Amino acid sequence: QVIFALNQTLLQQESLRAGSFQIPYTTEDLIKHYNCGDLSSIIFNHDTSQVPNFINATLPAHERITAQEIDSYFRQELIYKRNERMGRRVKDLLEEHPDKSFFFAFGAGHFMGNSTVIDVLRREGYEVEHTPAGQAI
Repeated sequence: QVIFALNQTLLQQESLRAGSFQIPYTTEDLIKHYNCGDLSSIIFNHDTSQVPNFINATLPAHERITAQEIDSYFRQELIYKRNERMGRRVKDLLEEHPDKSFFFAFGAGHFMGNSTVIDVLRREGYEVEHTPAGQAI
């Protein structure tokens, strides 16, 4: 699976470099949607996540199954479990030091899709509000 994942990642990078594959978003798109608090936008889909996309319609059936298994594993380990750990750390710090103020900064990937850091905190009973860019805190 590791060799398959590396090969697929390299093939995608070669396609990008050759111009036969284009990323469906720009950095400006990501910044705009992030600043607007529009993290559930269509722009934040599988192709924009931090997990490489191994599922490809041109793969033979047995390789497509491997790709789906790897995709599922990466999403679980790199996104969902990491967000759970980060959310619990935030919660623990807030509870251990109720008299202190905190500022937490996370990359945009921690706010996309399901099981985000915000979802973890809301499940724990915290109210989380978006502060738009330029607004005083």
